Amino acid sequence: MNTRYRLICYASLIGAMILWSSSFPALKIAFRTYDPVVVIFGRMAVACLCFLLFFRYFRSIRLKKGTIKYLVFMAFCEPCLYFIFEAKALAYTTASQAGIIAGTLPLLAAVAAHYTLKEHLSRQTVIGLALAIAGSGWLSVTGQASENAPNPPLGNFLEFVAMICATGYIITLKKLSRFYSPVFLTATQVAAGCLFYMPLLLLPSTTLPSEIDIPGLFAVVYLGAFVTIGAYGLYNFSLSRIPVNQASVFVNLIPVFTIILGWLILNEQLLPQQYLAAVLILIGIFISQGGTISEVPVSHAVEPCSASK
Repeated sequence: MNTRYRLICYASLIGAMILWSSSFPALKIAFRTYDPVVVIFGRMAVACLCFLLFFRYFRSIRLKKGTIKYLVFMAFCEPCLYFIFEAKALAYTTASQAGIIAGTLPLLAAVAAHYTLKEHLSRQTVIGLALAIAGSGWLSVTGQASENAPNPPLGNFLEFVAMICATGYIITLKKLSRFYSPVFLTATQVAAGCLFYMPLLLLPSTTLPSEIDIPGLFAVVYLGAFVTIGAYGLYNFSLSRIPVNQASVFVNLIPVFTIILGWLILNEQLLPQQYLAAVLILIGIFISQGGTISEVPVSHAVEPCSASK
């Protein structure tokens, strides 16, 4: 992979992280007026409508034998289970704290990639993972309840479970990127999410909207058209070309971007001890990268294959 192409991948990853970070305050805004199930289904539905532009392309795709179970598992991890846990998490904690917890994803992905994809896992990564998890626990127990975050410890725990689901998605996506294009894999996630959440709209516990709230509606459209398609598309594109532990490093930017956006959009603030916990998480992430970025050569990256072959 030449330098120019690598820079394109890195720029795509940074763009994906900015979009993903913006999803936390966008979800908080949408949840103020709409039921979480309605928000997530609306997000998937908007993305599905956008993917209709690629309908001709999808008609030429042939499913590879033996990959259907991986496609199902990938979509079940994310968006199905992932968004359930994240929606519940943001109902109890702040966008800033959820974004910090999301910073543990690179370490979880690196450990999973070691055991499933045989990517190298250094001792520094293990130490970094332990520090990051300790920091996440500290961040959670020091969280104080407020009107917008009634139970931060529970919310942060649910966000961590969401990161475990995201790890399953990343590892499975890496396997599938040998056979399918990033556009097809993103569309598969969106379609599966739409089908998964549609029946949940009929549950008695789901409150259907009785009026249109402009900020909430704008947030749902933004989540579907920009975050779901943009972030997943850019990340899937990059992950199909570089190793998991190189791509997942960029997730470290999510806590930083989320804190900034949470402050700018929602006026969220962290307590002094929570800043220390966030620093501990970032130290763990920094230590973990001492041996994971350069030890997997770029030649190990999976080159894209035509899905219609």
